[in-house]
This record gives sequence, C-alpha cells and structure tokens, in this order.
Amino acid sequence: MFKKIEAIIRSEKLGEIKKALATAGFIGLTTYEVKGRGRQKGVVLQYRTQEYRVDMLAKTKIELVVDDPDVEKVIGIICESGRTGNIGDGKIFVLPIEEIVRVRTGERGKDAI
Repeated sequence: MFKKIEAIIRSEKLGEIKKALATAGFIGLTTYEVKGRGRQKGVVLQYRTQEYRVDMLAKTKIELVVDDPDVEKVIGIICESGRTGNIGDGKIFVLPIEEIVRVRTGERGKDAI
C-alpha cells in the first residue's frame, strides 16, 4: 500500500526540505504556493502610520507518494528540515492511496512512483 504525504510548510524552508528528501532518495514531489491560516491567526503589519492584519499567510504545500514503510522517515525529514520552533511551522497530513498508474507506460504500483 502507498500513502500520500501532504505538508504545509514555511515557504523559506522548501529548499532545505527538498534537499533533505532528495538526499534520502525521495526525488519526486509536487509543490504549490498556497495561503492559509491556523492558530497563528495571521500577523499585524505596519505600513507608514497604519496597522493592518494579514490573516491568510503565504505557505508552500508539498505532496509526495511513498511506500507505507517510508512514511515515518519522510515525516521525520520534513519535521527536522522544516522546523523553526515558532508558531506557523506547518502541518503534515497522511492519506491512503489505492492505486498509482504512470500515464506514459501504464506501469502500476511501485513501478509507477
């Protein structure tokens, strides 16, 4: 069985996480620029003399599909490489994947990753 790992991270940590994943052999991934909010509830910025609240913060979403035995390893890599220790470091979600098919060749399962 396979799992899809979705991680919402600080955008400035993408390079470090991507490098650590590649070093561990996890090359294939997809990234998106996203906006979101959580417990952080945004930030208050000041422009000239006025303050304003930005409650949807820019983040990066990483998606990758891995074998079940690799899930904890990937989670550990993302946490270690993406952690600053401050609120807003992100979240990781793990979802089951029923099937994988490579469009070009028709390969299925692990061969299609």
